[in-house]
Amino acid sequence: MKSLAWVLLVSLSLSTAAAVGKVDKAACAEVKEKIRTIESRMRAGYTRAQGERYEERLRELKAKRYKLCR
Repeated sequence: MKSLAWVLLVSLSLSTAAAVGKVDKAACAEVKEKIRTIESRMRAGYTRAQGERYEERLRELKAKRYKLCR
């Protein structure tokens, strides 16, 4: 009976870890896409105020990418 409980516990934890991994990959891809979008906008030209906002947003997104995309 104990072995059955352990098997269930291990299988549950593995399936949960796999689900979390999929969520992290999706979140990572979303952050990378947002970074690409901002960088594309910056290549098209911007005002000083826009540039400051873009740079701030890029800093936030790159910090988030660092945490999610390991």
